[in-house]
Amino acid sequence: MERMLAALKALADRNRLRIVAALDGADELCACQITGLLAVTGATVSRHLAVLERAGLVNKRRAGRWIWYRLAAAPRYEDLLIWLRRATAGDRRLAADRKTLAKILAVDPADYCRRQRSNAGLACARTEKNR
Repeated sequence: MERMLAALKALADRNRLRIVAALDGADELCACQITGLLAVTGATVSRHLAVLERAGLVNKRRAGRWIWYRLAAAPRYEDLLIWLRRATAGDRRLAADRKTLAKILAVDPADYCRRQRSNAGLACARTEKNR
């Protein structure tokens, strides 16, 4: 029961639920792609992914400096994922996320992450300039 409670607590956050829904629709996603989808900082995504990983909902694999995430293949969560799919089927936010994710996945991951890092640098420069 403790594992299921941890999973339910992890899913009680909008962004973590969005991450699980995105991973349910993709084989695996790199942290940069998830950051782009949620439009939040990398640190925020990292914290959310750590919660999901501790709950046993996602697994990660490292490939060089890349970290790829996928839904855990835990049979104990299959019923939960089926319920989530049904419960969120008509959600507008998740429908918009699917469209955004399709655009993100259309770009080579290395190019996407490189662009994202350069855009983050520009955002930081703009913030410094406005201070």
